[in-house]
Amino acid sequence: MASRNEPLIRSCVVSRLAMPTDRMIRFVLDPEGRVVPDLRRRLPGRGVWVTARWEILAAAERKKVFSRGFRVEAKVEPGLADRVDSLLEDAALQSLSFARKAGEILTGFAKVEAAIARDAVIAIVQAKEAGDDGREKIEAALRRRFGKANSVPIVRIFASGQLDLALGRSNVIHAALLAGRASENAMERVATLARFRGEDGLVGIGDGSETEPPEMPEKNAPGAAQDPQD
Repeated sequence: MASRNEPLIRSCVVSRLAMPTDRMIRFVLDPEGRVVPDLRRRLPGRGVWVTARWEILAAAERKKVFSRGFRVEAKVEPGLADRVDSLLEDAALQSLSFARKAGEILTGFAKVEAAIARDAVIAIVQAKEAGDDGREKIEAALRRRFGKANSVPIVRIFASGQLDLALGRSNVIHAALLAGRASENAMERVATLARFRGEDGLVGIGDGSETEPPEMPEKNAPGAAQDPQD
């Protein structure tokens, strides 16, 4: 039995590979037998797990593997991967909003540059519209403080309008997340969204290899997990 500190492991219904559940999405069936994402992993009933990548989830829908995982006929409404993408994006933006309410986010170029120089900054958020000049100056500030530009994650997966709504400001281009539980939670959700999309919009997380889709082993190959449910 795994200890309480060890990550919970489940197997992907598509790839059949076992991995920590924080890299996966749990699905359950609603009373009508429709497949429903359970992002918080709290819904009752038998769960089926899929690697948290858009293309893997799209393959699960295309190959009709949910029925195999649930061992009953499962209904999948078209566009499941896109709906999950929207849910993950909403969750990430909401978590940024919570971090702002907790006083753990600063916005505005001057405040961000000053925070990099003196505060415990755990991430930088930049709108997709951020200009090259602003990006380069922020990266230079990071190099002065930490020795390299990618010393903390740099998030570039949201448009300015999305950040405006999440952070309660207008024309948000640059923001800094300060150390704190709310900011840590926000970065967990942002990283999940970036991995799901397989984007390069999140710089400085690992070496990039974690965004590669898993290989698909043969059904009974050594190391292939055989039971993808709870």
